[in-house]
Parts: sequence; C-alpha cells; structure tokens
Amino acid sequence: MKLTLFGTGDAVGTPKIGCNCPTCVDARNGGKSQRLRSSILVESDKGKILIDTSPDLRQQFLKQNLSCIDGVIWTHGHYDHYSGFGEFYRVQNTVDVYGIPETLEYINQYVSFLKPRYHYVKLYEPFELIGLQFTLFRVNHPPVEVPIGVIIREGSAKVVVTGDTNSKIPEASLELMKNPDLLIADAIVPPHIHIKKHMNSEEAMALAENLNAKEVVLTHLSHLFRPHHIESIFLPLGYDGQVFEF
Repeated sequence: MKLTLFGTGDAVGTPKIGCNCPTCVDARNGGKSQRLRSSILVESDKGKILIDTSPDLRQQFLKQNLSCIDGVIWTHGHYDHYSGFGEFYRVQNTVDVYGIPETLEYINQYVSFLKPRYHYVKLYEPFELIGLQFTLFRVNHPPVEVPIGVIIREGSAKVVVTGDTNSKIPEASLELMKNPDLLIADAIVPPHIHIKKHMNSEEAMALAENLNAKEVVLTHLSHLFRPHHIESIFLPLGYDGQVFEF
C-alpha cells in the first residue's frame, strides 16, 4: 500500500491570492509551503483510488504523471474536496465514485454531466477496492450533516484519514480509529487559533496521542502556519507529493 499526498492545503491553498505573509512568499518562491488543495492517492498492485478530487486535480495529475484511476472516494460536499472531478472531462469517462448517499447525491448536482458510476457505501461497514479494505466513519465538520473519514487496511497495516473534522469525533468512530500505523489528520491552523469546523495542530496531535498512532502527518494546512521549513521542525506537517509506503 502506498499513499501520496497530492494536496495538503486548505480551501484557498497556499500561497493565498493577494497575501504576502512569510509563508505565502515562501510558497511563491517554490518552498514546501506551496500547497494545493486536498486529494490523496492510494495505490496497491491492483490499482489506484483517489480520496477527494481537489480543484487542483489537473495540476496534480500532471505533476505525478498520472492519467487514470480506478475510483474516487468523496469525504464530503465542500468544493475544495470534489470540484476537480470535472478535470476527468475527455480524459476518463464514467469514473467509479464511492461515498455515503447524502454526499454523492449533493455532488451529483454539479458533476452529473460526466456520468460517474455511483456506489453507495454504508458507514462503518468495510468494503474492498484494489485489494485494500476501506471503511468510512463519521466525523464532525459543521455545517456538513454527515462528513466522513476513511480507514484503509492491507494486512496488518492500518491508515486513518480524518477528513475535515473538528475534535468532536463520535465515540464509535474513535474506537474504530485506534492504533493506526499512520494518522493523516486535519489541522488547519496553529494552536493559538480555534476554528469551529476544523482541528488546530494542538488538537490534531492530541487526537494522535489518544488513538495511539505510530505516526501522524498534519494536512489541510492554511498559510497561517510559519513557512514549512520552520514549522516542520516542531510539527509533522505534510507537504505536497509526500509518500508513505507500507
């Protein structure tokens, strides 16, 4: 199992348009502070699955020399997590898409012209794709009614992707998330800032400790962190193109 962080930025990405903070300047100069929007590629020897389809999907596919995938899992219906699906136009027809009914039916309003093949998935019930086991679990990302995270297993290896969430994750989900080899955690802002919809880095690190995660990487990061080469000394910040293999 191999995972590649295609995009580690928040909804606006870094650099933010019109911003000249040190992090955005570093991003414009080509540093690791440069962050596209959220997508994760999951690979096995049997295929490739995307978790979310970033608005920057075209750039991400070209950067990774990728032209075809075997399916998409959508975590929720915010534009920075699905709107890049349109980049499949004239590239790949009738893409298989997986998610809970509420999410798929909402996104279908915007991407139906591409005729994706929808597969409705039930929360907490494992299903298999590309030889890997996936499980969707509920998180808390108001005002989204049913946002989800994703657990991926291959043999004894376990990866947990929180998706967009604050720290108020349901107990049933926390129980399922325990003891991951890798936790990919939403951490949109530094610890001195609190946002209703997301965890900050302090909350994300506390979650990792609570779950007994062997390794944690923070993602969905805003430009409010210090430049990557500074902040990553203190926090396990993810970066675009980062790879994990099990």
